[in-house]
Amino acid sequence: DLPEQAVTEQETQKQATLNWLSTNPGWLLIFDNVDTPEAAEAIEDLLPRLQNGHVLITSRQRNWGDGIDAMDLDVLDEASAIALLMEKTGGKRKVAESDDADAQELVRNLGCLALAIEQAGSYIARQRMVSLGEYLQRWRDQQSKVREWYDKRLMKYPASVATTWNVTMEMLSDAGRAMLNELCWLDAEPMPAGLFSSDDRDALTDLADYSMVKWDGDSLVVHRLVQDVTRARIPESERIACLERAVGRVNSFLPNTPSDVRSWPVWDPMQTHVMNVIEHANAVSLTSHTRLMVDLGLLYKTKAEYDTAEHLYRQALAIDEGVFGKDHSRVAIDLNNLASLLADTNRLEEAEPLMRRALAIDEQSFGTDHPNVARGLNNLAWLLKETNRFAEAEPLMRRALEIDEQSFGEDHPKVAIRLNNLALLLHDTNRLDEAEPLMRRAVVIFLRSLGAEHPNTQTVFRHWTILLKEMGLSDEEIQQRVTQHAQGAASSD
Repeated sequence: DLPEQAVTEQETQKQATLNWLSTNPGWLLIFDNVDTPEAAEAIEDLLPRLQNGHVLITSRQRNWGDGIDAMDLDVLDEASAIALLMEKTGGKRKVAESDDADAQELVRNLGCLALAIEQAGSYIARQRMVSLGEYLQRWRDQQSKVREWYDKRLMKYPASVATTWNVTMEMLSDAGRAMLNELCWLDAEPMPAGLFSSDDRDALTDLADYSMVKWDGDSLVVHRLVQDVTRARIPESERIACLERAVGRVNSFLPNTPSDVRSWPVWDPMQTHVMNVIEHANAVSLTSHTRLMVDLGLLYKTKAEYDTAEHLYRQALAIDEGVFGKDHSRVAIDLNNLASLLADTNRLEEAEPLMRRALAIDEQSFGTDHPNVARGLNNLAWLLKETNRFAEAEPLMRRALEIDEQSFGEDHPKVAIRLNNLALLLHDTNRLDEAEPLMRRAVVIFLRSLGAEHPNTQTVFRHWTILLKEMGLSDEEIQQRVTQHAQGAASSD
């Protein structure tokens, strides 16, 4: 409930959080999975501002500054490992005289790693009438299979861990195995329940029964080692198909309106997952993920994280040029996206040739009277207006308006956008009498189509009232005119 809760700019959100922490003592702040040098450096930079509580960092990074007390988390001691295994399987395994010896040998084989012991225990509990000795034999049987794909140089875990999960993966249902083959490409952060449909229930239940996944409230968690092992054991001939299914799942779940703050509760918990999928797709030169790249880029652009957005936009452009050719309509979309970002960061000279190239592609692809052409004309005209080339911008805006009136009808919201843009240009060239009827018409269209509370309506209303004031109307006259047109729009409905 901080006053800044509705603010979308991340730096402001961060500052508000730090202000709260500085005035409210007694808190515990956890930074989880700080696994890159860049992330570690960012945390260390923050620590001097975090004096009124306690900070806990979990990380695979070993090098930390003097102000941080590092505490290595080692594997369990053997007695604790055996106790954990017995607790996980108590009343659920087939008891045998050799249990004590088998438990000792098994935990030694698993390197006393708690995560591997928990998973082995879940397997035994799920299978019920399996003794520790029988599981141990199955574990040994899997070692030769694991050696076929295990690479000690590349993998950051012992072969015993890979063998442990390989035992379980052999027992999973086809649906469970296929689901895990998708989820391994996402991040190890919690995955929203909405990512899954009712058709996935049996597969997820199968995975949860074997502790391959866990539910944490409304989120699903897959341990990073499980993901790592799963990716490593997928046959080379199946890897692309599994990754494409992961891309498709994420694509289907995410709304294609990342610039709308109302979609952020869905987008925000998915950002790391989307980035992970993109990185895996780039590594194998996949081409089906450019929509994800563009949408994530738009999200970062809207949040003013321009460097990340630009990187994604340029990657998408390069991929689409390679797949479709430099004159394809998909390339025009990528060019417009990149040009828009460059314009927003005041690099208008870089943006202009991209906009002109995008416009030429759309005219060639769709003809000169297509709405896509109107969009390109509008973008280029806006840039020309921003660089004070009003005489060049005006005919482009009028042509865009004419195309959209013919394409959508005279009362469409897209037409209102074009009317507003043209009116703003006329305002900037001191032709207020020409601008006012266009702005008024835009207001009426938005009132009828979107309602008075819509942001577009309120923005144009504001432009119109400012214009009326500059034309010399009093506050009372402006209010009368606004009320008159608001009532007229309502009666027309």
